[in-house]
Amino acid sequence: MDARLNYFGNAVAMKFVKYINSAGKVISDSSLPAATQELVKIRASQINGCGYCTDMHTKDAAHRGETPLRLHLVAAWREAKVFTDAERAALALTEQGTRIADASSGVSDEVWANARKHYDDEQLGALVSLIALINTYNRMNVIIQNPAGDYQPGQWG
Repeated sequence: MDARLNYFGNAVAMKFVKYINSAGKVISDSSLPAATQELVKIRASQINGCGYCTDMHTKDAAHRGETPLRLHLVAAWREAKVFTDAERAALALTEQGTRIADASSGVSDEVWANARKHYDDEQLGALVSLIALINTYNRMNVIIQNPAGDYQPGQWG
């Protein structure tokens, strides 16, 4: 299976990716915990059916020390005892922020208030930005049908 478009051979696409990667660096350098960042990327990618991003972020998380048990339970985080209350709040915000079109009210006040209990303003800014960013990457990869499975941890820096 080949992607519909070679992003790396397309000047416009690569210029766009360069800019959003710069935005991603701001988030990764923030005080939002790295483990939480990976969980958010994985969960949004699962919801959006982005195999490429799910492959990438589960491998990156494992490479950084995330346990197989937690990686296997991200999709069922509500029933899993392995996530902190703060991680649960981030995952709930990720789900509602990713499924905006599915809810007439977008992100509920309850989910937002729960996230606010666990994260300061800088971390919330990073979390909201991360949810928006991973959804962008997911959409790009799903649209071009970028195949999953070949990613190696750290491949993109």
